[in-house]
Order: sequence, then C-alpha cells, then structure tokens
Amino acid sequence: MTTTTLAVLVPVLPLLGALAGLALGRVAPGFVRPLAVLPPLAATVLAALVAARQHGGPAIDAATELTPTGSVPVELALHLDGFAVVVAVLVAAVATCVQLYSTGYLREDPRYPSYAALVSLFTSAMLLVVYSGDLIVLLVGWEVMGICSYFLVGHYWETPEARSASLKAFLVTKLGDVPFLIGLFALAADTGSFRIIRILDAVGNGGLDHPTLIALLLLAGVAGKSAQFPLHIWLPDAMAGPTPVSALIHAATMVAAGVYFVARLLPVFAASAAALVVLAVMAAVTMAGSALAALAQDDIKRVLAYSTIGQLGYMTAALAVADRSAAVFHLLTHGAFKALLFLAAGALIHAAGTNSLTAMARTGALRTRAADAYWTMTVALLALAALPPFSGFFSKEAVLGAAERAATGHTEAAPAVAGWIVLTAGLATALLTAAYATRLWLRAFHGQGAERPVHGPQPLVMNVILWVLAAPSLALGLAYGVLGDWFGGASLAPTLTTSVLATGLALVGGLVTYGTWRHTTALAAARPRGPLEPQPESEAEMATEALTGHAPDDGDLAERPDPADPGRLLLGPLHRHAAAGFHLDAAARTLFVRPTLAAARLAAFLDREVVETYVRAGAAVPRLLGAAVRKSQTGNAQTYLTVLLAGALVLAVAAVLVTAAGA
Repeated sequence: MTTTTLAVLVPVLPLLGALAGLALGRVAPGFVRPLAVLPPLAATVLAALVAARQHGGPAIDAATELTPTGSVPVELALHLDGFAVVVAVLVAAVATCVQLYSTGYLREDPRYPSYAALVSLFTSAMLLVVYSGDLIVLLVGWEVMGICSYFLVGHYWETPEARSASLKAFLVTKLGDVPFLIGLFALAADTGSFRIIRILDAVGNGGLDHPTLIALLLLAGVAGKSAQFPLHIWLPDAMAGPTPVSALIHAATMVAAGVYFVARLLPVFAASAAALVVLAVMAAVTMAGSALAALAQDDIKRVLAYSTIGQLGYMTAALAVADRSAAVFHLLTHGAFKALLFLAAGALIHAAGTNSLTAMARTGALRTRAADAYWTMTVALLALAALPPFSGFFSKEAVLGAAERAATGHTEAAPAVAGWIVLTAGLATALLTAAYATRLWLRAFHGQGAERPVHGPQPLVMNVILWVLAAPSLALGLAYGVLGDWFGGASLAPTLTTSVLATGLALVGGLVTYGTWRHTTALAAARPRGPLEPQPESEAEMATEALTGHAPDDGDLAERPDPADPGRLLLGPLHRHAAAGFHLDAAARTLFVRPTLAAARLAAFLDREVVETYVRAGAAVPRLLGAAVRKSQTGNAQTYLTVLLAGALVLAVAAVLVTAAGA
C-alpha cells in the first residue's frame, strides 16, 4: 500500500469500529470489546508505518476536490509532515491504552457499548484533525470531537454534576468556535484557499491582509478547545465523566487539538507580533493561575485537570515564541505522562472508593494497597515536575530554552517581550508544579489511616496499561535528538541556564511542600492528650485536633477542610480563592449567563405580550367578521325572500331616480 492509503485508513478504522460497535452493542455484546480495542490498535500500527515511511522528510500531500463550491474549493486533503505523523502515533496509542484500560475499569457498566463506540469516534475525529490538509475537513473533526466530549463527559447522566458538566463543556467550547469559524473564512478569503500548504505559501509571500484580526479570531477557538484562559473553565468540571475519558481528553484528543492547530498554522500567527504577545500573556496567566488552583484542590482528578491546563499553557507559550518543535515535543511527553496520571488516579479511585485526597489519606497507605498505581504514578509525577531524567524535563526545558532565546534576542521570529513573559511565568510555574505534584503524592500515598476494605482486586489489564505508559513517561524525553530530526532538524536539547533554574525551582517547590507536610504532622503529634481521649487514626485527624483543639467525629473527613493539607499553609489567604478557581465561574455567570438568561426572559415577554398580541388581533378580526356574517344566515326561506324583494325594490327606486335625474 502507498503511504497515502495507509494514512487514510488510520482515521477510518476507528470510525468503522465506532459504527460497528453502535450497531452490534445490543444484539451481539460479545463483539463490543474486540470492536473497541482492535481498530485503534490497528490504527496505531498503521500510524507507526506512516511515520516510519515519512521519517521527517518532505511533507506528503494528496487531495481530491469534494464538490464544486463556485468560489474557494473544499478538498479532501492529507498533509503528512513530521509533526503530523508523530502526533498521530501518540493519539492512536493513547486511545488504544484507554480502550484496553476501560475493558477492566468499566466492565460492569451497562452503557459500556455506547461508551466504547464514542471513544472510537473521538479517536477518529482527532486523527482526522491531525492528518487533514484542508481547514474545512479539519473543522469536521474539530466539531465531532466537541459532540463526543458532550456525550462522554455526560456518561453518568443520572448525576446532576455530569449533566451540567457536559452542557458546560459544549457551550464554552462553542463560545470559542464561533469566532474560530469566522477566522477560518477570513483566512480563506485572504489567501484564496482552505488548503493548508497554499495558505502557508500565501503567508510566506505576504498575501495575508489582516493577520492580527485573523490570528485573534482563531485564538478564541484555540482557547476554548485547549482550555486556555479565559475559556478553560469547562475542563475541571469535565472530571464528572469516567476517568478513562479524562485520560483521553487530556492526553491525546480535544485539548491537544488547539495546540496542534496553532503549531500547524504557526506562520499565520507569527505574521502578527501583537497576536504572539496576546498568546504569551494568555499562556502565562494560564500556567500560573492553573498551578495555584491545582495546589488548592482536594479532588485528585481536579488537581490533574488544572495540571493539564497549566501544561497546555507551556505548549502555547512555546508557540508564542514561535517554536512549534518545542510545543509539539511537550505535547508528546505530556500525552504519555498525563494519560498515566489519570489512569493511575482511576486505579486509586477504584481502590479507595473516593476522589478525595483527604479521604484517601484517611483510608490508609495506598502505596501498599495499590502498589502498581503507586510506582507508576510516582514516575508520572516526577515527569510532571520536570525532574531529570524523566520525559517532562526535556520537553519543558525545550520550551524554556525557546523562551530564553526569544527574550535575549537570539531569534527574530518572536518579540522579546513575549519571550520574557513566557520565561518568567514558566519558571514560576515550574516551582508550583513541583509543589502540587509533591502534595498529591504525599496525600494519596502516605496517609497513616486505618486500613479500609478495598472495592476489589485491580483488573490485570489496568495494571498492565499503567506499566506500558510508564516507559514513555520515563524515557521519551531522551529521544529529543531523534524527534528534532523528525521536526525538520530543530534543536530540542536542554540549555544550561534554564535547566539549572527550572530544576532548582522544582526541587525547592517539592522540598518546601514536603517540609510543610512534615511540620503539620509533627504539630499534631506533639499535642498533649488526656488518658481517656481517643488517639487519632490519621495525619489529617492529628492536624484537625492540633488546630481546632478537639478530636473530629466519625463523619466523612472528606466533607470538611483538612488542616493537614500543606496547600493551605503554602497558599495562606489565597487558598480559598484558588480552590474556587479564582471565581472565574462566578464571573462567567455574571458576565454571560445572567445577561443571557435576562435576554431570554425579555424575548419571551416580547413574544408573549407583543408578538402574540398582533397574532391574536389578526385572528380576531376575521372571527368578528365571520360572526357578523353568520347572523345574517338564519336559515329561514321567508326572510331570504323578503330581503330579496326589498333589495329589488330598492334597486328599482334607485334606477327611477337615476333616470329622472338624467332627463
């Protein structure tokens, strides 16, 4: 087969698997799991073959016109460069791991067939985005992912949290998609094509008339899809969906689509220095704000959700300094260790029966009860904290190195101010990332509570997938030389200055968090106790007694604040605001939701009291005329004859009078 044929099959196979799964889910449930796993597995193999054939060489383009449009043509086009083929391998591989993991995690779920089919459709849509060489075809995959996320986030639709989260995710991303669509049409109008290679050629030849306007319109859609400030507010709530779905959305699909789109069309954004500065500011606020919010969350999945927002901020930061190689490199390593973090979190939730870090600390030392999750999540958290030699270190250093080059004027592709913004925020976020990663690790695995019953043994397939993902989380960063060749010879090697600064700050963040945690524990343990006073069973209860002066009751500790949380001491008065996501949801309700509801109520009033008044009046006039005419229709023949004779007499008299007047 040709490389083009193989590439076409990569998104088609998961699509066929999704359609077959939906068709056979009820009539032949035994085929559901093979149909869920085998198509993405085959797509992974084919994507790897496509990548091996392309091998970072010249881009492979193929296109056929879908239908005559009369103006700008729409073509079914493939564009296979080094970035596309490598990202496709990531998407297909993570999707395969998620499908395999789900066979164990959701083995008792009655809606597993529809879930598996939607995951396959989700995968197919993202692969279409990755391989597409035409923006309209890319838009199809972009929007299919949006509807898939709506259904998957709302998988547990019986709960109000899942219903509201799915609706919020859909509406917030659509809020960005409206200007995004306008930007696509404006870009095609300026360049005369939806084909990516033609657009890039036109930009290179100075054919873009409105670069800043187009870039800002497109960035609105990117902010929504990739959960960047201020449209990131949907992602933490999306944790109401099944944990494997969270892994898929955060690691390889949906949120990665916006970053990949900017990387693919980076010359369009680089044509406007103002757009790059806006992108840098957006990335900086996203990185720092999400890291602070992650340090204050008690739900383990919300910690990871804010972590994803921050890591996506690193990717957009790299794009703000016009280095798409660093952005895609971090996209790859993040896809590996974030998928591992979510799937390991799913194993912890399965073992502890709760999402709460406070409750996990109270249920006992999960490092022994979920040993596979403990070791693999430790690897993933070290990669997240960007400590060498784990994969996150190399990709994050590539981003910071690109920012340093832009800030010091060693590259003319981006303004120096964008470089300084990204470098400052990136270094601060490195410290905060290590702090919340350490906090999560300590609270999830090093609680001293009494042992509680486990929900059941972990399915073998779940643990196997964790170890499979641990390998790239540990070693993928070491392939920076090979990936640099795939990305057109880009240099992804760490630079000394940023490596020392970022690693030092990460160590400071981790050690300070660990010291704070030890201090809180020691403070609680040193409190004197009466002879009849019950001993606390966990470090969380120790701290509660130390700070409140009395022992907590036997209620669910997850429902009340945990004074043992080092994040509370580290953040101080900022903790309350960070835990609430800096009240951006409340701001969105005030600025958008309430005015929209008020406008809806006004429209309903006008429709009911004004529009319907005219409609009712329009109906009343014929009704009154009909009633008047109906009174003359008595059904009495004598009355009809009398009126007829009277009318004839009147006409005769009138005729005589007219004749006399004429004479």
